[in-house]
Amino acid sequence: MGMATRNDTDIVEALNEDAESGFRLLMDGYGEAVYWHIRRLVVRHDDAQDASQETFVRIFRSFRQFKGGCSLAAWIYRIATNEALRLLERRRGGQLPLDSRAAGTDRIEADGYVDYSDIEAVKLQKAILSLPQKQQLAFNLRYYDGMEYADIAAVTGSTAAAAKANYHIAKEKIIKYMNSID
Repeated sequence: MGMATRNDTDIVEALNEDAESGFRLLMDGYGEAVYWHIRRLVVRHDDAQDASQETFVRIFRSFRQFKGGCSLAAWIYRIATNEALRLLERRRGGQLPLDSRAAGTDRIEADGYVDYSDIEAVKLQKAILSLPQKQQLAFNLRYYDGMEYADIAAVTGSTAAAAKANYHIAKEKIIKYMNSID
């Protein structure tokens, strides 16, 4: 899947040797994937774009702190996830009540995030957005990004066993949701 196609070693070496060309490699390897990871969490395109830019600024600024304790992908996705969650927190602090999942699902149709003519796709997004955060993250990272449980654990600050459990619980809930009648 997506994860294995990037050569993280080349990216790390390039970033260490020449920041500019390293950053270009990083953007080629992760730009789109990070945008979509964030977009699945925040839904709105503008928000996803802002959080993606902020993610890459942070990656660039803090790259020296990457010690290889986890994969480069897990480190990048952790920063991206934190940016997305920070944005959602700020948004909640605004006018949205804390558990306004429905507000998020209304926005799906509004900005072309999902092909609205595809009822199944819309239903899948609503199902995912109805999950608690850790389950939503585990599901997205495994289902869309093909991430290993150890990397999901590194992104979410949990264990591989917890990541696996969250993924399977999420999958069950999504299947139940998909099979329910609106």
